Amino acid sequence: MSIGLIGKKVGMTRIYDDLGNAIPVTVIDVRDNVFLQRKTVEKDGYSAVQVGYDDQKTSRINKAEAGHFKSNDVSPKRRVQEFRLSSDSELPEGDHPGLDVFVEGQWVDVIGTSKGKGFQGAMRRHNFAGQPQTHGHMMHRRTGAVAAGSTPARIWKGKRMPGHQGCDSITVQNLKIVKKRSEDGVILVSGAVPGSKGSYVVIRPAVKKPAPAIEEASGEN
Repeated sequence: MSIGLIGKKVGMTRIYDDLGNAIPVTVIDVRDNVFLQRKTVEKDGYSAVQVGYDDQKTSRINKAEAGHFKSNDVSPKRRVQEFRLSSDSELPEGDHPGLDVFVEGQWVDVIGTSKGKGFQGAMRRHNFAGQPQTHGHMMHRRTGAVAAGSTPARIWKGKRMPGHQGCDSITVQNLKIVKKRSEDGVILVSGAVPGSKGSYVVIRPAVKKPAPAIEEASGEN
């Protein structure tokens, strides 16, 4: 895995390309990302870098966290994310990962927490069609039978039933970075990403699509 960024979802808008096509994009604020710690194979057994985002009050962190931030000479952060690297040679220099981590046109994966919907029925939660709405029918939105009669006389694991919906970690893969605005510290990503406005997301290089340098190299062959 390569280095990614932590961001905050600002909202959605649209931009127009050279042909006048409207492209829906999500605006993600990624300013003030900072390197917290660099892990090496010799000291920690693997190569990785910790990235922090969004300042936090010292009074709202525990002593272990305060010691970790102090030992790395960094102010407390609300979000900390670790990105593993292939070798120590990939460890970055400097203190702040900027927008240069990504390039326009690059494919990325965005990880966020979906909106909470509370307790929902099977029609809302699993898109069930529902039962007949005709006169005399007493069960319109209920699930109906959920198990066998006598054998096995239990409900199988994974049965789709009413329950809590949302507040899950969702990864949306293969989104494209349409534009970077360095002066505003934001990245415009194509399509929608999980979460509400103001929620935290993690942007990382796409796992299932090659990096731009690999694409250019393959095109030359």
